[in-house]
Amino acid sequence: MKKNIFIDILSGKSKADIVYKDKYVTAFNDINPVTPVHILVIPNIYIKNLNYINNNHVILLGKMLLASSKIVYIKNIYKSGYRLVINCNKHSGQEIDYLHLHILGGCFLGKMINL
Repeated sequence: MKKNIFIDILSGKSKADIVYKDKYVTAFNDINPVTPVHILVIPNIYIKNLNYINNNHVILLGKMLLASSKIVYIKNIYKSGYRLVINCNKHSGQEIDYLHLHILGGCFLGKMINL
């Protein structure tokens, strides 16, 4: 496993603007936000990406979603709307090899693609 910024944030070697933290996850403001509210939610254990999850991670993944639902209230975007995004590998736009969930909101997001 290569060292990366998320590992450094969890270990305290790098600073982050933490908005939520519990036993399972840590959430902080993205340093390069693409929306007015752009928060990253990461598990407190290393998982490279969604391709590496297994049955042992079921509770952890649920905790990531539960934390997200708390954060949208903290950031007051629960009424206007928000988007949750998990990228996996380079073609999706994953830049850091560490499972993370983006909470995007604070503005009109529009359609991503015609689903």
